[in-house]
Amino acid sequence: MGVLINSILDPRNRAIVTVLAKTGIRRKELIKIDISDVNWEEQSIGLKVHPRRSNLTVFFDDECALVLQRWIRARENYEASRDCKALFIGERGERLERHGVYSIVTKYATRVGLNDPKSKRIEDHFTPHCCRHWFTTQLRRNGLRREFLKELRGDARKEAVDIYDHIDKKELRRAYLAAATLLGID
Repeated sequence: MGVLINSILDPRNRAIVTVLAKTGIRRKELIKIDISDVNWEEQSIGLKVHPRRSNLTVFFDDECALVLQRWIRARENYEASRDCKALFIGERGERLERHGVYSIVTKYATRVGLNDPKSKRIEDHFTPHCCRHWFTTQLRRNGLRREFLKELRGDARKEAVDIYDHIDKKELRRAYLAAATLLGID
């Protein structure tokens, strides 16, 4: 994820991918964020009501804050940006749409080798939704308690977190070997 984000020079596009990765929100939730929804003191974003979301507050860290602040400054250069309340706007100053976010993410993911648009295998594709998977897996790997992770993801279905949590074979093997009881067998 770091390679992907660091490859993006455009401040808006970098902010989009960073917010997706750091908050785990859905693309539809991202495009509905208004500037006024960002709470800089708490480093949180208030989300609009969504039928598949139970928690309407997500948090962001200092890295994300820095990227967002850079975007807010650059946003003023977009045409008609002062008339639009949306945090993420298109080239003409209107609220960015779902397809625009998809295009941004897949373009940069393709450039760094994370996305192969010609492949028929789903695991060769990197879309905005992959950021949600990454968010879940990284927080779990870094020891975040399951109930906190479920709350941050805000899934209306509480068991949905299991679908997004990816365990690779190396990690599974290390965990198994650390937990396996030695029997003293010669």
